[in-house]
Amino acid sequence: MRRVHIHLIIAAIGSIIAAGLFAVPAHAAPVICEKWGSATIQSGRYIVMNNLWGADTAQCIDVNQNGGLTVTQAAHNKPTNGAPASYPAIYAGCHYAACTTGSGLPMQASASGFGNLRTSVSMSYPSAGTWDAAYDLWFDPTPRTDGQNTGAEIMVWLNKQGSIQPVGSPVGTVSLAGGTWQVWFGNTGWNVISYVRTSATSSLDFAIDTFYADAVSRGYAQRTWYLTSVQAGFEPWVGGTGLAVNAFSYTTSGGGTDTTPPTAPSGLTASGTTSSGTNLSWTAATDSGGSGLAGYDILRATGTGAFATVGTSTTTSYADSGLSPSTTYRYQVRARDGANNVSQESGTVSVTTLSGGGGGGCSAVATVQNAWGSGYVVQPVTVTNTGTAAKSGWTVTFTLPAGHTVTGFWSASLTVSGQTVTARNLSHNGTLAPGGSTAFGFQASRPDGNTQVPSGYGCG
Repeated sequence: MRRVHIHLIIAAIGSIIAAGLFAVPAHAAPVICEKWGSATIQSGRYIVMNNLWGADTAQCIDVNQNGGLTVTQAAHNKPTNGAPASYPAIYAGCHYAACTTGSGLPMQASASGFGNLRTSVSMSYPSAGTWDAAYDLWFDPTPRTDGQNTGAEIMVWLNKQGSIQPVGSPVGTVSLAGGTWQVWFGNTGWNVISYVRTSATSSLDFAIDTFYADAVSRGYAQRTWYLTSVQAGFEPWVGGTGLAVNAFSYTTSGGGTDTTPPTAPSGLTASGTTSSGTNLSWTAATDSGGSGLAGYDILRATGTGAFATVGTSTTTSYADSGLSPSTTYRYQVRARDGANNVSQESGTVSVTTLSGGGGGGCSAVATVQNAWGSGYVVQPVTVTNTGTAAKSGWTVTFTLPAGHTVTGFWSASLTVSGQTVTARNLSHNGTLAPGGSTAFGFQASRPDGNTQVPSGYGCG
């Protein structure tokens, strides 16, 4: 990952690269040892860069005109509790005023063509040194073509060696692009979302939106931001000789050759059902076609009626709300991959919503009283008897975003199972006359910079 450089150096480097002073003829296969040296390959389709931004030790790369690079010399020996020495990489898009041709970047993440963007990489690793092998996907609130991006940096770690870790702290795990990834979040002046594969791989082929959609769902990125570059390379701390990108591709047409659908999700269950909502969870599907899992469609049927899609999820859970009391609903889930192949539906689970107690339903309306970078207070959560008879007890359920933790609560008893929170009345506030209400509150922590708050409040 490239960090912020001294501004004057950035300006000078950007001007030099933009002027093409480091460029080489397309037919050449240079060895680049200059700190900021780069070479354009495949008639400008990609740029390969040495990008020795974090150290003054020697580093050289051998450019592969077919779309890659090999680190031929790396004398780094940096502490592993700090930044890496460099990020030798190949990229499409714009990096500090050096732009490739035909990338279509910058592109807003809400654009119709964004879902078609794909990339693939094949890498080789040495047995020595301390390093990570990672994609760097850069996003900016504006269609920036030079300078430091300030939106989100999504890193996709295929492999690592040594006692190193991404910026920030772990906030969860997710199944994407044919693998399981530990998700990290931090902020270095922009959001850094890192996906570390739990089992190393030397190759990856995925749609850009596979990872971006997950970052958006966690509140770390926005659809209004622009993708500016797609980079694949290495962050060495110690050594690094022998690291190699054997092949790299970036395409704007999407789809690839993946025509194999994912497996069907299994183990669909429902819990925490109230008079107006329920919480679904299931076991993840798998994808062998190469494009990776992109998410799940949630299908619902009322009674014996036909199923219809009522929501999507990038995790293995979903909180459904807005249901009617004393009504039977059936649910199924199906998986989608990065090439838009759809799995068979899962098994069906049925739920019957509560009547609301004593013949009366209830509602729960939450207000965020205060919020800051790493937490918030929700107060009040107003519970109202919406029925025509007295209510002798109530239960409210809601969903915490991934990485959030309840740190305190009052005027209710709270239990947490996964991301589902269940709040129940105390002895003094359980009886509500028709139209009567009571309230409770809670405090929670969240990853610094995350703007999400709980959702899916249901009452029964």
